[in-house]
Amino acid sequence: MNTNIPSPLGKVLFIPHGGGPLPLLHDPGHHDMVDFLKHLAPTLGQPEAIIVISAHWEEEIVTLTSGEHPDLIYDYSGFSEAAYHIRYPAPGHPRLAETIQHLLQDAGIPARLDNRRGFDHGMFVPLKILFPKANIPCIQISLLKHLDAAAHIAIGKALAALRQEKMLILGSGFSFHNLRAFFSSTVSTPDEKNEAFEQWLIETCTAPELSAEARENRLVNWQQAPAARYSHPREEHLLPLHVCYGLVQSCAKLVFSGKVAGKRASAFLW
Repeated sequence: MNTNIPSPLGKVLFIPHGGGPLPLLHDPGHHDMVDFLKHLAPTLGQPEAIIVISAHWEEEIVTLTSGEHPDLIYDYSGFSEAAYHIRYPAPGHPRLAETIQHLLQDAGIPARLDNRRGFDHGMFVPLKILFPKANIPCIQISLLKHLDAAAHIAIGKALAALRQEKMLILGSGFSFHNLRAFFSSTVSTPDEKNEAFEQWLIETCTAPELSAEARENRLVNWQQAPAARYSHPREEHLLPLHVCYGLVQSCAKLVFSGKVAGKRASAFLW
């Protein structure tokens, strides 16, 4: 092994972003998650740019925000008035968006730019906790509407070169996302199905004995995991993880395993 090869500067992170704006509204069910993000922030350094793959944006082809100063999209309802006055005036990064578009196209993945779309809460909620100064250029990347797992890993593979740059690539989703289960249970009620899927996902992402091929096969066929469709009736909150894995294709470090809104959730760092 050539130990003189420098390690990539960029970091890849998958996190739960919580329920709507609740992490920013001092909701008790999000205390552990917010505390985790605050303590994690100093370990991430100061990236030159942040790329967010949010569970809350789906398009027919991969789409990138390319505006210089994107607005915020308050893509939630039923919360207190304060939730609609949250500010996170991070600048966009049009040139980086063009670079990513070209990387995707070179890999045979159609991609387009959108200079009008703003940042959704999958971006501004966690970043307001991680980097509250909002002074780092950001862009968002959409999911694909067909929600194919292999296609999202392929997106990550196409962007692997970005890890050579000093930037943070953030998969913003949720390792558990069953809204009915969130609202129908209490914090003290054990949820064996939730726990079973989390253990499978942690093993899949962190077990060093798994080969890259075996790990990818498990992620592509995630619906075969214990309680998969209970944990994700619709997989849009899991797929940012697939993009993250595609970027790195190696085992991750478990950096959070705790309760978010009463359910077990995990975060992984590469």
